[in-house]
Amino acid sequence: MILKGSNENGAPKTAANDERIGSLFQPDTLLGEDYAANFRRKLPLEPERTLLLAILEDGIRCYQENIYASGGKRRTLFEEARDWLFSDETGWFCSFVSICTLLNLEPNYIRRGLRQWEARTRKTSQKKPQGAIVNDQRLVA
Repeated sequence: MILKGSNENGAPKTAANDERIGSLFQPDTLLGEDYAANFRRKLPLEPERTLLLAILEDGIRCYQENIYASGGKRRTLFEEARDWLFSDETGWFCSFVSICTLLNLEPNYIRRGLRQWEARTRKTSQKKPQGAIVNDQRLVA
């Protein structure tokens, strides 16, 4: 279909040209998933994942290495680690539950393992005579 008149170049106006030009000014319909896909990384989040694993490992290590501390800095480390590991807080990015969620780990499974480890450790420490060599069996993430 040829419309009356011509464009700037002298070529006749057609309906196809008008549709093409009109489509430039129409809003794009974009699904939320498509929008989010633009911001997804093409490479895996290895550095961030490694950092989260290091935070989790440090918390577990502070809990396990300082369980028998009776005072001072080591006792403070144990108490802070215990509070962090057994807190259900989710509002903070570096909370135990948030880190487990980001790493696709089950927080209660880890907590259950720590409680079992603690019960075994306390039980074996009561049975051992003074000066006995302690078998170091810690739970490590």
